Amino acid sequence: MSLLEITELSHSFGDNLLFKDAELSLNKGEHIGVVGQNGTGKSTLIKICTEQIIPDTGRVVWQPKVTIGYLDQYAQIEKSIIMKDFLKSAFLDLYAMEDKMNGLYTRAAGGETEVLGLAAKYQEQLEANNFYSIDLLIEQIAEGLGLLSIGLKRPIEEMSGGQRAKVILAKLLLEKPDVLLLDEPTNFLDKEHVTWLAGYLSNLENAFMVVSHDYAFLEKIATRICDIDNDRITKYFGTYSEFLKKKTLLREDYVRQYSAQQREIKKTEEFIRKNIAGRKSKMARGRQKQLDRLDRIETLDQKEIKPVFNFTGLPLSAAEHLNVKHLSVGYYYPVLSDLNFSITGGQKIVITGFNGIGKTTLLKTLVQQIPALQGGFFFSEQVVPGYFEQDLAWEDGTRTPIQIISDAYPSLLLKEARQHLARCGILSKHAMQEIGTLSGGEQAKVKMCLLTMKPCNFLIMDEPTNHLDIQAKDSLKSALSGFPGTVLLVSHEEAFYRDWVQRVINIEKSL
Repeated sequence: MSLLEITELSHSFGDNLLFKDAELSLNKGEHIGVVGQNGTGKSTLIKICTEQIIPDTGRVVWQPKVTIGYLDQYAQIEKSIIMKDFLKSAFLDLYAMEDKMNGLYTRAAGGETEVLGLAAKYQEQLEANNFYSIDLLIEQIAEGLGLLSIGLKRPIEEMSGGQRAKVILAKLLLEKPDVLLLDEPTNFLDKEHVTWLAGYLSNLENAFMVVSHDYAFLEKIATRICDIDNDRITKYFGTYSEFLKKKTLLREDYVRQYSAQQREIKKTEEFIRKNIAGRKSKMARGRQKQLDRLDRIETLDQKEIKPVFNFTGLPLSAAEHLNVKHLSVGYYYPVLSDLNFSITGGQKIVITGFNGIGKTTLLKTLVQQIPALQGGFFFSEQVVPGYFEQDLAWEDGTRTPIQIISDAYPSLLLKEARQHLARCGILSKHAMQEIGTLSGGEQAKVKMCLLTMKPCNFLIMDEPTNHLDIQAKDSLKSALSGFPGTVLLVSHEEAFYRDWVQRVINIEKSL
């Protein structure tokens, strides 16, 4: 049974065409992984499904009464509420039913025995919906996502951005809507929590669509792959690895057909050119009519966007260049205390620890965005830092990448700004689009472009791979491993850093 039907979908941002006469269906119980390079329209598709974006043309039809759960990491939550109360709000209908039941039993105790039947009916419905196991369900989901360790009574206002996003995801899972729409749910999860979520989703009876660049995760959860490529949406049956094989074969077959048709067109055009004014002119005109009526195979854009990141390094000796002593970091109270470590020139170091422990807060302290609470740190005079912040925040979301680069480097010619963006994987059509309308991956590439243009010798990077596709991740890995200066990295993707970092600082061990 089809829960969602998308037909004749077309949508553009300015001159950037994302979809052209695209179609997609989501059936009951289907587990779909949504893939495609940065900027192809994955997040836009999810927002079209949730009516956050109205497409230029086409129909998006949900089956009546279908419940939809959308992971909005930036949803507004009452800050003073504690986590458990927020999670219990997933069952508001059941709590309302309990109130009605208790009211009826109170009336029955006062002599209105005729209401006992309705009260019993409510109780049966509560039992059927596992109402009396709500606390256990909350604990199971919270433990799976790593929330139990920070305390169910923790106020939302005291949580990090990653913890808050996990709480929103936990509520969605507890609500069990008919359809889950999740955009990059693993970005804020630790490895063990990604594994738990993969197991949970793969066993889910309800349908979901998940956008992710974590292909190992998709391999575990998806039985269908929705591939966005060349302005089209193609649905493949099978796992992610099966999809890759099928797509390769189909692309090769398409290229063969296109090449054969192009050879035939060229041969026919040559015949027409030679004979249009000669004895065979009638035959040539007939061939021209055939050519005019030919259903031409469209050119297949086979060019993958492969960015090349190249950080401009400055000289740096092998001496000690960062010394952290008894450092405590946080906003209102310490989240990390008594940190002690040092870093020498040229070292490649990753900072690990469970999500929400304070890794981002530590980096913000080191780059002096927030003050240290206690202790201190010292950079040597040689250090010229470069900082990549994971938050996709811009002073003006209506500025284009070209304008952003030009604002940062006014002496650059427009052509040079375009070249820098192109090297970092930003196509010309995206370079002229408002930054706020670009995908997370494209915005991350613009931030990366700014960083590559700033000479430095000490790179400080906070989860730089969160929104990047596999091509961009590979390029970034090569750039960081070959960077002559120091790299201090926060990352939850062990597969990204394990081949080239020399040292791991696990700040959980400092607690």
